[in-house]
Amino acid sequence: MIQVYNRTTKAYEVELIAGKKYIEWTYESPLGKHITELIAKKKLFSKLYGLYCDTKLSANKIPSFIESFNVDMNMAKKKSHEFNSFNDFFIRELTSEARPINKAENILISPGDGRITGYENIDLDNIVQIKGFTYSLRELINDNMVANKYKNGVCLILRLCPTDYHRFHFIDSGIPYENHPIKGYYYSVNPIALKSIPKIFCENKREWSLFKSDNFKDVLHIEVGSTCVVSILQTYSSNVRVDKGAEKGYFKFGGSTTILFFEKDCIKVADDILEQSKLGFECKVQFGESIGTKII
Repeated sequence: MIQVYNRTTKAYEVELIAGKKYIEWTYESPLGKHITELIAKKKLFSKLYGLYCDTKLSANKIPSFIESFNVDMNMAKKKSHEFNSFNDFFIRELTSEARPINKAENILISPGDGRITGYENIDLDNIVQIKGFTYSLRELINDNMVANKYKNGVCLILRLCPTDYHRFHFIDSGIPYENHPIKGYYYSVNPIALKSIPKIFCENKREWSLFKSDNFKDVLHIEVGSTCVVSILQTYSSNVRVDKGAEKGYFKFGGSTTILFFEKDCIKVADDILEQSKLGFECKVQFGESIGTKII
């Protein structure tokens, strides 16, 4: 059972997990772990499922998925019967009213929907993945010079479930730089898997880029793929100025993760997010809501 903290109700909720029995079997049973290493973590497995999710036939899954996971379709631009495939539904766009963006310059907004954890004064070689598991930022992006900028800074991890809105956005106005893809595996990023695979973020396919933010200095954006996420699609143009909340890209089917790094003494993470992170809980957030403030 995975519990997440609802910032609005100030109560814990049990997360509905798509494919829960499959995830538990593949990451907790001896045979499942063997199958994961042999097949499930490989690109071919995710690619084949991704191809299926691009077909018209896969659209038949949409109604039951919406019902099983209480997906609010009132916020989507398309109606459920208008999607051409399951992936078309998965990367659905929302109406402009669905996610109001806090435009205040000193407010840091969430880059997407998901479950967030935050850590301040980070050790670059021991960044928390989940309790008992850490990883190195240098290993994550394979660039020591860039990694060193974030010594004693802030790390925010936004985990997206298959049920979430899967587009990710810029947290401020500014200039985004070129994207750097890194090949890797396709392990699940569900907490069940995070407890089983050390340095999972450094093992998985991922992409990173620097963002010269107007209010939060140079921000490091990292997108991490997952099981059945064949594509991380960047929709922005490098070196072209963007507004706060502009779309950066989207993930095709599967759970995924967005990680943000901030320089030291740049931002103050919201107290409830820091408190819950220390307790080992993620906070449920939506794109555009406040998750921190600028340090002046």
